[in-house]
Amino acid sequence: MHEPTSAALGAFEIAAMLVVASALFGWANHHFIKLPHTIGLTVMGAIAAITLMVANAFIPGVTLDNWVADTLEQLNFTETLLQGMLSFLLFAGALHVDLERLKNDWLPILLLSTVGVVISTILVGAAMWGLGSLLDLGIAPIWYFVFGALISPTDPVSVLGVLKEENVPASLQSAVAGESLFNDGVGIVVFTILLGAAVTGTDFSLTEGVRLFAIEAGGGVLVGLIFGWIGFRALASMDEYTLEVLITLAIVMGGYALCTALHISGPLAMAVAGLLIGNHGVSYAMSDVTRDYVIKFWELVDELLNSVLFLLIGLELIALVPGVPHLVLGVAAIGITLAARAAAVTVSTQTIHAARLDTKGAGRVLWWGGLRGGISIALVLSLPSGPTRELLLAATFAAVLFSVLVQRATLGRLIDSLKAKNDPAVEGEPHPPKPDTVH
Repeated sequence: MHEPTSAALGAFEIAAMLVVASALFGWANHHFIKLPHTIGLTVMGAIAAITLMVANAFIPGVTLDNWVADTLEQLNFTETLLQGMLSFLLFAGALHVDLERLKNDWLPILLLSTVGVVISTILVGAAMWGLGSLLDLGIAPIWYFVFGALISPTDPVSVLGVLKEENVPASLQSAVAGESLFNDGVGIVVFTILLGAAVTGTDFSLTEGVRLFAIEAGGGVLVGLIFGWIGFRALASMDEYTLEVLITLAIVMGGYALCTALHISGPLAMAVAGLLIGNHGVSYAMSDVTRDYVIKFWELVDELLNSVLFLLIGLELIALVPGVPHLVLGVAAIGITLAARAAAVTVSTQTIHAARLDTKGAGRVLWWGGLRGGISIALVLSLPSGPTRELLLAATFAAVLFSVLVQRATLGRLIDSLKAKNDPAVEGEPHPPKPDTVH
């Protein structure tokens, strides 16, 4: 562990540096590199981290990488994301989800965000356990399933823009949006349960796990309903856009803080509250002026936080400890997570007839569009320090960077290839009528 190389910075100084860096990198990407915004920031953050590490290794006296690492450690990525940014991001995302469409496709969304997460956790954990045994890494089996839990929540919110641009059917958009809202919360609950067993060294109890899951998930949903209803009533009682924007902020910050204190799922609470405000609140409790201000405010919050988040994902590369086992585990994690995602999507959308989406090619889009993101990075950084953490950190970064840099960048091409097969459903158009049969 390196010694701190600079005086501790205040929260404002760190936030200022991140916003300035996001703006500068975003400007450079827009004018010169021209990658999608989040991909560009991740790439530039990763390049900056690698450049600093190389400079420190080959140029005497250069210790900027230590300074950046100290600053990121002081920031505490895990706490910043899970206890701060995530609540705003989930609420902002939920505001734009059509609740009626979500109700129509509730079964595949429910299965993807619950059964799909559990299946992915088990498959990834088992496969990584087998690989770890072959490599003789000396990691207790439970830690491989902890990795399965932290890498299973997907972050497909960032691909919703691609789906809309490509004229993907509303049912597929709602499935991606619904899964993105709820599987983060489910994944974090599963991760917390498994991590508790791993840290304490006790045997994992399925019964106890189910009980804890029901309490944390159910409690989160209940708090979301309560805060969403209170917020709706408050919004409906006035027509003052500045105060109504403040009320939405209070719902997010107050609701998430209460969930943290009660040890229940804040992400699920924010998803539910956001759905209520974004549908009933926007339709029945806001004037046109207020609606415009509220939506634009949360769009700005979403864009700002996503910019900082993806920049941090790239910069956090500086936390990696390179080594052959780390490289092998990282490369293998990419294929394993993709295979587990394919199995989870297939089971969730094909085994039960009522859960099947009415869009051909939906399975492939859900599979390739199931990106990993900041949630996985935050969870792995929360693990206790040691060799196990370093190995799982390498595997997590490999899977996340592949999904952001490769899957996100090529998802549009996948959709275009499905359209090229003249599949009207994928193109978002109704099936052509069948010609009359001549008897």
